[in-house]
Amino acid sequence: MTETRPVTLLTGAAGGIGSEIARQLAPAHDLILTGRGGAALDNLCAELGARALVLDLLQPETFAEAAAGLGRVTNLIHNAGMVELGHVAEQPHEAWTRTLALNTVAPAELTRVLLPRLRQERGNVIFVNSGAGLTANPGWASYAASKFALRALADSLRAEEAPHGVRVSSVYPGRTATAMQRKVRKQEGGEYQAEHYLDPVTVAATIAFVLGAPRDAVLSDVSVRPGPR
Repeated sequence: MTETRPVTLLTGAAGGIGSEIARQLAPAHDLILTGRGGAALDNLCAELGARALVLDLLQPETFAEAAAGLGRVTNLIHNAGMVELGHVAEQPHEAWTRTLALNTVAPAELTRVLLPRLRQERGNVIFVNSGAGLTANPGWASYAASKFALRALADSLRAEEAPHGVRVSSVYPGRTATAMQRKVRKQEGGEYQAEHYLDPVTVAATIAFVLGAPRDAVLSDVSVRPGPR
């Protein structure tokens, strides 16, 4: 890592959107890619010359120790997330607890731990949210609740950190052709048709665009939807 290139930490790096974000940023950023470990993360780091940080997002009490030796962090991109569909009348509290812990509590705590570095760099925090963070549909209550809360976290953080020069953005992708989307369509009992969804490369390019906005602008909320084919 150099003293001039931005250092960007990305969660959920081995996933469909995460790996494409990493590839988009690699030419101009030093990357710290987080995940639960394994071949996919190792191979991506080897491909991009990135640093791996094994992190269990369901154990936020470990974040401070894990981050202690990181050095500079200019940008933080919260991309990791999970979805488990179910009606309120049927979904157990364990599903709610796990979803909120991963999608909302983990980003809040990781941001808190890294804020001194982000302030020093006058950096950026990007929350990869979801269309479900804007509209809650039947069967999506726990996921939408976690994403509505993530939006609230971003909005509060944006106002709090503006005096410190830290920019905060939320990006709301629509349905994207990833393994998670395949799982969602199975839960919905529908067919997975990748051509009807956003390409992960498109979502990654949008996030890179938000990250690269001129310093006198904050792209606070950006929605991305499939366009005409």
